[in-house]
Amino acid sequence: RVTKEVDSTSKEAKSFLKQQEKWQSAAPASLPTVSGVKRPGGMSSLLGKIGSKKQKMSTLEKSKLDWENFKEEEGIVEELAIHNRGKDGYIERKAFLERVDHRQFEIERDIRLSRMKP
Repeated sequence: RVTKEVDSTSKEAKSFLKQQEKWQSAAPASLPTVSGVKRPGGMSSLLGKIGSKKQKMSTLEKSKLDWENFKEEEGIVEELAIHNRGKDGYIERKAFLERVDHRQFEIERDIRLSRMKP
């Protein structure tokens, strides 16, 4: 879910505030709560949310969101899941490279030890 943040002085924000005022004026103004105290909120909390500092999205979060949207648009979510699970997956390749590196190290170690004995 992506939320849209706008400047509090923009036309869109003002129209949203007008809608909120209409909804609040249509609802009964003084509804007592369980404790008998009116809950904080309404226009002041809405203005606080709109006027507050905008939360910035990091590059990593933006990239992740873009990648998720791309996968859904292209319809490749299942294909990627199947591919990564199989023999050609990233984890399987890394494990293969580690095994090869370990074998190569053992071969080189055996050669070094055989040269040192005489």
